[in-house]
Amino acid sequence: MAPPPPPAGGSRRRWQHRLSPTLARDRCYTRSFRSAGLRPAAVTLPDGAVVHIWLPPPDPALHPVLLLHGFGARATWQWAPFLRPLIAAGLAPFVPDLVFFGDSTSPAADRSPVYQAASVAAAMAALPGAPQRYAVVGVSYGGFVAYHLAHAFPATVERLVLVAAGVCLEEADLAAGLFAVEDIAEAASLLLPQRPEDLKRLVALTFCRPPRFMPSCFIRDYIRTMCTENVKEKSELLYALINGRKLSDLPKINQQTLIIWGDQDRVFPLELGLRLKRHLGDTSELVIVKNAGHAINREKPAELCRLIKNHIIDSSVKYRDGHKGSWKNAIKKVAGSILRKADSTRPLL
Repeated sequence: MAPPPPPAGGSRRRWQHRLSPTLARDRCYTRSFRSAGLRPAAVTLPDGAVVHIWLPPPDPALHPVLLLHGFGARATWQWAPFLRPLIAAGLAPFVPDLVFFGDSTSPAADRSPVYQAASVAAAMAALPGAPQRYAVVGVSYGGFVAYHLAHAFPATVERLVLVAAGVCLEEADLAAGLFAVEDIAEAASLLLPQRPEDLKRLVALTFCRPPRFMPSCFIRDYIRTMCTENVKEKSELLYALINGRKLSDLPKINQQTLIIWGDQDRVFPLELGLRLKRHLGDTSELVIVKNAGHAINREKPAELCRLIKNHIIDSSVKYRDGHKGSWKNAIKKVAGSILRKADSTRPLL
């Protein structure tokens, strides 16, 4: 008997898979990790969660640093340009996919950044020859996780870098008009885009200078490849992040913390960076990078990498130079901006 014919559309899907520009770029980022000497590992935790993590070259002379990505694509997309400069500077990057991103999963119902932090800490502790202490860098959502990691494990996290991480936001900020979205559901529809128009709007809000030309075929391919997995779980992560959030509930941390913010950030506006600086006080330093939006790791990778290296390796470096803005001066710039009327040019979240 002849074998049954292949299912309709199967051949088309295979060709889409082969010709996908998003998958081609994903393979390039993976190769850049491997060529930098990193190797992948999967750590299974006692609660059944699996944390996928890239491990640095086995060199005891390198200082360990944990790199936590933000919402969006998996870790390889957000950290690939930083690996070689960090390793050359004497740092050993550990790069996990947070739970429900990339190849990391969990059967647990907890969606809080506290759970994400505990999962990352447990995965790091379970590694052979696990580092006893390490610095942590968190971008955007990864900064929320990094903050809770520093609070829960002060003996492990020695220094912290928070990049465009709005950990001081409150749910009330949405109703007060600080953001361009009015509720969590609207935020999820943009941060987890399922339509080309949503992705275009997200890019416009994320970049200081968004690309002028975005072919529709590339947009649809990116959504199909990167934005359709774990949508429900990621929406729940956003809800757990924002629902009922109050600054008064945010604990203080004691680690020396470098706060980095783009002066044109329209996802987490600069007001949140100033708020975080006031919350942490003298243990923190705020650097405002000019002509950078929320995607500062994409728009200013060399500058961001230099700031990270200086903070972790040489704590004596001061950051207020000709390329940065003083956080005190920035207070005047954003004064009165919290209650401005909503329009399409305002920050997303």
